[in-house]
Amino acid sequence: MRTLLTALVAVFCLLSLGSVATAETAQRLADELAIQRIPAEIETAVDRKDWARARSFFADEILVDFSSLSGQPPATIASDDLIAAWSGNLGPKKQSHHQRGYGLVSFEGETATIYSQGYAWNRMEGNGEPLWEVWGNYTHKLTKTPEGWKVTAMTFVMTHQRGNTWVRDTPSPAQ
Repeated sequence: MRTLLTALVAVFCLLSLGSVATAETAQRLADELAIQRIPAEIETAVDRKDWARARSFFADEILVDFSSLSGQPPATIASDDLIAAWSGNLGPKKQSHHQRGYGLVSFEGETATIYSQGYAWNRMEGNGEPLWEVWGNYTHKLTKTPEGWKVTAMTFVMTHQRGNTWVRDTPSPAQ
């Protein structure tokens, strides 16, 4: 809330100066604030298992690269398929928690990139130690659309993991 208030005050101050340059700066600040929120919104939706909300932040297709974690090569897939995979793996019997550091945003026209460091854990009973943790670096690429900024590419580069990989790899039972 404090970040939003600070950004709104900054935007108001810039707009009150009345120049085209300040209006462009205000829009850039608003875009950066929106982009900063998207990875955190995705993670919160995933941890709450609100799959429709998680899906709302993605373009229809996404280039996904989790190769450092899964061993699978990067691939362009339907975002619906990404969400289906997440919802199957992180179903009702598996708890998850994601958090991320402050993201560094860069712009190139109507596209943006946000880089951040992240941590996640998954917990599920059923085969030994019930916890798996991972640390790494995320890069999200976004495109500005009439509906707002949408993620078009997402890369996770694992730097460390510990715990029971069975928890990571085993889909959650439906009940």
